[in-house]
Amino acid sequence: MPRKWLVPALSMAMVALPLVVHAESPGAGGKPSVVSFDWGSTDTLVALGLEEYLVGLPHQSAPDYVAHLLEGRPDVGSLKEPDTESLAAIAPDLILVTGRQGEAGQALDEVAEVMDVSLTGGDFIEAFGDKVRHLAERYDAVMQAEAALDELDAYIDRARESLPEGASVMVVTHNDGNYSLRHEPVVFELLQLDTPAVPEGVESVARGSRTFTPMTPGTMARMNPDVVLVVDRSAAIGQEALDVGVLRDALAAEGAESISVVVLNPGLWYLSGGGLNSVHAQVDEVVTALEKR
Repeated sequence: MPRKWLVPALSMAMVALPLVVHAESPGAGGKPSVVSFDWGSTDTLVALGLEEYLVGLPHQSAPDYVAHLLEGRPDVGSLKEPDTESLAAIAPDLILVTGRQGEAGQALDEVAEVMDVSLTGGDFIEAFGDKVRHLAERYDAVMQAEAALDELDAYIDRARESLPEGASVMVVTHNDGNYSLRHEPVVFELLQLDTPAVPEGVESVARGSRTFTPMTPGTMARMNPDVVLVVDRSAAIGQEALDVGVLRDALAAEGAESISVVVLNPGLWYLSGGGLNSVHAQVDEVVTALEKR
């Protein structure tokens, strides 16, 4: 890997890092008070010891691993519907957004400076490193960011070496009983796991600017990975979660009972990612899933 990056080991049960107390108050010393609509950037700020500058968060969409951050911080709406009145009352110096907020995010520049922290396309490692550095620059924390990236890279190297040789993995999104193939950079770029080829005759579907490849238990059985990792969109947005037993039974009916099915943490994988802490936690989940197969 061309870069090195990690944060101290985290478990999903205890990801809160100790608060680093600075002499300045939020907004002082040129370091901006910030509202974040991107959980990856939020957990990066925590990993860099900058938690105190967070002055508002979207309570309605908080994954469990960052839920402790909501206490004492005003609610600024949801990821797709920011509450402009709450934002105006908080009067932050900086608002972090991604494409998930759409036009609503663009309109927030009337409240404060808006910084788009979306991951750019192309190489995930490079895009992720740039995202961390650009955020760290706003807080004079580039040296801390480089150290954290170095450590994360070393951790990923060790995790990759611990994986079973030749293991194949498929990642799917579950949405209301339906499945679609999902490309997860943590799985396929960072951990460099193999995925089976999509069988001939399985067609992708375009919906607006996005393309989906539908998956059925029959198609999964034909592809025959060692492990199916499920990102449960339904559970992440508060709808009915996947009954994993139903999927396992459907695979068994197709003669693929040997395929291991693991449901990933829905908030971490669907609502977050792209942060120093979240990438670390995602690596841990994948490693654990393959250890249990």
